[in-house]
Amino acid sequence: MPSAAERTRTLVQGTCSAALLIPGAAAPRPDHLSPDARAVGPDGEILLLYPADSPAVRAAAPAHDDELRAVLELTDVAPVSVPHRIRGRAWVSGWLTLSPAAAEPGHALLRLEVGDLYVDDLWGAGPVDPEEFARAEPDPLRAYETELLQHLAAAHDTRMLTLTALLGDRAGTGPTAVREVAPLALDRFGLRVRCRDTERRTFDARFDFPEPVRDVHGLRRAMHALFEAAEERRG
Repeated sequence: MPSAAERTRTLVQGTCSAALLIPGAAAPRPDHLSPDARAVGPDGEILLLYPADSPAVRAAAPAHDDELRAVLELTDVAPVSVPHRIRGRAWVSGWLTLSPAAAEPGHALLRLEVGDLYVDDLWGAGPVDPEEFARAEPDPLRAYETELLQHLAAAHDTRMLTLTALLGDRAGTGPTAVREVAPLALDRFGLRVRCRDTERRTFDARFDFPEPVRDVHGLRRAMHALFEAAEERRG
């Protein structure tokens, strides 16, 4: 399974929503505290891009070292329609300053020095070591996950249902049998789905790949093998 540090790094560098919470910094709309872009620096610091006139930049401009505490809150929502769509949240607290690095015109770059991290997602909840976060790599499929899950849900719902053959007794029988299987999350280690039976009860199932995939080409092979195994089990 991906480590807590890797999962948090994936959320920070992925496509989930983010908001910077700064004590005393008011914004006309919540999205004014959402960065336009974010990245992780070489020492594990988080770099956040904002319009130069944003409340976040105004608050950080006069700050030095550990004067301004801030929390980056990340919320990960499933890109397909499933019950209980929030897949996870993470919080990164630290000290905010204005980065001296050049930013694109009309923008400024803020630097969040990481102090504490906490993740609560489909794998579990707990603190994350800042040094492990700095060394971790984000999941290589993060840029493709949304598109791939939406494609599976829209074009391969029948094939998704064949995965029930790999669930054993969990698939149920008769009136309690699983009737819907929706793709929920994808990473280099495997595919997670959300199953729902005729009485609308839900549970999650995880299908691990034989080995971690490194790119989309490896993912195609792994997914083909997964569906092939389900078809063979169905007979």
